[in-house]
Amino acid sequence: MRYGLVVFSISLSISGAFGQVAVGTYLQQVASASDTAPAELTAPRKMGGLEARGDGLFENGTRLLPRAGGRSWAPVDVKAAAYDSQGRLWFCSPQGLGMRDGAKWSLWTSEDGMPWDECTALAPAPDGSVWLGTTRGAIRFDGARWEYRQGRRWLPDDDVRAVWVDASNTAWFQTAKGVGKIQSVPMTLAEKAKYFEDEIDRRHRRTEYEYVLEVRLDKAGDKSKWTQHDSDNDGLWTSMYGAGECYAYAVTKDPKAKERAKKAYEAMRFLWQVTQGGTPAAPKGFVARTVLPASAGDPNATAYTPEKDRKMQATRDRMWKVMNPRWPKSADGKWYWKADTSSDELDGHYYFYALYFDLVAKGDAAEEARVKEHVAALTDHIVDHNFQLVDHDGKVTRWGAFNPEELNFNFMWADDRPLDSFSILAYLKTAEHVTGDRKYAAAARRLIEKHGYAINTMMNKHYGGAGAGNQSDDEMAFMMLYNLLRYETDPVLRSIYGVTLRRRWEVEEPELNPVFNYLAGAVLKGMTYQDSHSTDQLELDGAWLEESADTLRRFPLDRMSWRMTNSHRKDIRLLNRETARGARKDGRVLPIDERYVNHWNHDPWRLDQGGDGRELASGASFLLPYYMGRYYGFLKD
Repeated sequence: MRYGLVVFSISLSISGAFGQVAVGTYLQQVASASDTAPAELTAPRKMGGLEARGDGLFENGTRLLPRAGGRSWAPVDVKAAAYDSQGRLWFCSPQGLGMRDGAKWSLWTSEDGMPWDECTALAPAPDGSVWLGTTRGAIRFDGARWEYRQGRRWLPDDDVRAVWVDASNTAWFQTAKGVGKIQSVPMTLAEKAKYFEDEIDRRHRRTEYEYVLEVRLDKAGDKSKWTQHDSDNDGLWTSMYGAGECYAYAVTKDPKAKERAKKAYEAMRFLWQVTQGGTPAAPKGFVARTVLPASAGDPNATAYTPEKDRKMQATRDRMWKVMNPRWPKSADGKWYWKADTSSDELDGHYYFYALYFDLVAKGDAAEEARVKEHVAALTDHIVDHNFQLVDHDGKVTRWGAFNPEELNFNFMWADDRPLDSFSILAYLKTAEHVTGDRKYAAAARRLIEKHGYAINTMMNKHYGGAGAGNQSDDEMAFMMLYNLLRYETDPVLRSIYGVTLRRRWEVEEPELNPVFNYLAGAVLKGMTYQDSHSTDQLELDGAWLEESADTLRRFPLDRMSWRMTNSHRKDIRLLNRETARGARKDGRVLPIDERYVNHWNHDPWRLDQGGDGRELASGASFLLPYYMGRYYGFLKD
């Protein structure tokens, strides 16, 4: 078997295990032109008197009329039927999937979670599950859990004509564009983490400072050639990668994890150093969004011009800044750095700095001093500029206002008021913790006591039902509330921040996001909130631990941006009459291996995701929750 891209849809994809195993994975191997399809895949099946016919389901000449509870079917247009190794009878028809065990029938439809019912083929597996071929992908069902396999991540083509499962439980598919197979391969979560770390080391480290980001493949599905690029949020994504390596070092004490965390810190530190000096120079302490080597050419020449800024301001965002240059040059002439840094980056910086200081630098006096200097410079910049991030043009960045004049009195910031309130409070609390300087506590007290910033944090995010809001803001909110609750000692403030985080988590719970779950679960453990009427438990409840572990089990190793199409499925409900967004009928979003995820700020409610298979995301989105889960004991090795 060859991996790569040859002839049609050849890809390597690993995702979560089926059934109740503790850890594991599934490996997709789509057969190449050199593979020979098993003869059993398309050979006529002998079914021992069982007939799947247009006029019904027949056994030894007798038409079967299945009945289970309140369901009674007279199946027609039966597409496939078979006996499994346990002697159970399976069949599929437009009405759904049926199984007879002895004299007892079980009947399943989309109301029970069946994703698609245009069945074309059926094959029982030795492990007791059954695979279905359909007109739009393949389905595995083990009697309790449905797994939908659609798109180039899983199949050469969605039009499945035949299915066969061999003695090793490997499922083979004849499709309109060739033969594919999906086989079970055991893998621990730790092995999955190592796979991702090796992949990041191989492809995803940009510049000598090693900013971690997705890459663009020269050819869809072929990882042999790629091109690196920058993004607006290099600081945020590298911070979240570095945070995962901080947890990794705390758990494993692996020197390689420490080295990776330190490299991430150096990359973040450089975003501060590169802005100092040069023409124009940023104010002291300012951090850039990202950097590009000057040798690659001037990004201001065509892609980032004042004319384009004015168009953005006129058509999409009236608060957008018109800047010239948007990419200043460093003092040594070696780098262009991107200005107009946003609160997304700042939240990532402070989340990472705190973890790096506590879990990696601690005990190394020289390294502790470097982190203190770095955090103090950035925080002093914000405080000295009236709680704002001020750019090289002397003006606040588009998303850099945290001062009461804007947040409390400018209606343009109304939606951002709670988020920006606890962001600035988290910056100050983190700076106080890292530097030991009480001036940051004094600044926070001013905002809390004179301007009501703690109460601001209790304002609910915009909520119009499941799926409402903005996941980028949610990601920022959870990171900053995590920092606040880790370092705040005032019981009243802790209670305020705790109830704020709990309320936000209740909105996010159906999204099956292990980062949000673990951040909240770590700091809300044992917490309560008491008001004049009652005392409420803030500690997380429900199935969040199991759901988080399941997301990590099912997290695909295939990080290519294959198109994942789910809007046609019959097991979903649309949100608020939207045709593009929905969830399963239990209110949960689709499992992670049935959608494309790059970073955790993606919209998990969007039913059709992904692209042309040429974007190759890194595995940093797995590493952060995995190592955080290990650190807090939510996961066992």
